[in-house]
Amino acid sequence: MFSLNSIAAFVDAWLNSTFSPATALAFQFIIIGLLAISLFAVLGLVLVLMERKVSAYMQIRLGPNRVGPKGSLQTVADTLKLVSKEGLTPAGADKFLFNLAPFIVMIAAMMLLAPIAFARDFQLWDINIGVLYITSVSSMAVIGILIAGWSSNNKYSLLGAMRSGAQIVSYELSAGLSVITIVLLAGSLSISEIIHSQADGWWIFKGHIPALISFVIFIIAVTAETNRAPFDLAEAESELTAGFHTEYSGMKFALFFLAEYINIFIVCAIGSILFLGGWMPFHIGNWAAFNHIMDYIPSSLWFFGKTFFLIFVIMWFRWTFPRLRIDQLLNLEWKYLLPIGMINLLLAAAVAIGGWHF
Repeated sequence: MFSLNSIAAFVDAWLNSTFSPATALAFQFIIIGLLAISLFAVLGLVLVLMERKVSAYMQIRLGPNRVGPKGSLQTVADTLKLVSKEGLTPAGADKFLFNLAPFIVMIAAMMLLAPIAFARDFQLWDINIGVLYITSVSSMAVIGILIAGWSSNNKYSLLGAMRSGAQIVSYELSAGLSVITIVLLAGSLSISEIIHSQADGWWIFKGHIPALISFVIFIIAVTAETNRAPFDLAEAESELTAGFHTEYSGMKFALFFLAEYINIFIVCAIGSILFLGGWMPFHIGNWAAFNHIMDYIPSSLWFFGKTFFLIFVIMWFRWTFPRLRIDQLLNLEWKYLLPIGMINLLLAAAVAIGGWHF
């Protein structure tokens, strides 16, 4: 199987042979930071264009088609527009917190990149509690949203932030139960070990009914956590103007906008790792010839292919279902998803203890 590990090993060997260990480590940190920022920028451009093209397809229209070949440079033009716009701060706002909030949201998203395995042997930080790290750090983003709403000195922003906080905290429970289900089946909190446990089949297939139920709950919960339609009550334009980022403009608004799409990528990457094997190819039992052919496809293509498939599903939700009311949104979580998730966790525990999975 192809691997990006050789590139990383070459860079590491060259840096250590050229510079002192401390300097080489500092350069490695700088390179990783620049690559993470570049990945954020590219993903932002690609996902916004994908969103527009998917929505156009769902609504039987063309979408962006003027700037660049078939509208491919439309998001670049939008980025230049946002960068050139003046960043305004309301007169009654808490200026320090108002300016800090978008950076908290972006920093939380960037920290979540650390344990994600983008390809075979290509992972920034293979921590043995990777799943726990992800669930913990992902909770920090809501702090930035609450700060943004409160510091704006705007009642619509405050209401949007409060809605978002209630929504994210609520749906984190169901998402966490879905994640714990796979942890039970895999027997590890390590991202790399969870991926390797799917060498003979992805958990969505070999985990039977508990894994399938967890997958459905996970997709619904992370859609709500990222404030995506039909769960975008925090940004309900007809009620709250733009929600918690009503008062933001220019580059600070662009950071919130970018963070939303980066968070979509991250939750879909986590979903692909937990349920679809991450970078692991599709293998079927003892079909040696078929499995060998699958191994020829680069592991990074498997990872990004699965991730973008889940992103497409979440975008499909947005252009298919109408927006829920806030009471319907919370009823869905507390009366349905959470009880189903808890019962499903018990069922997964029985499957794991009995060894009934494939």
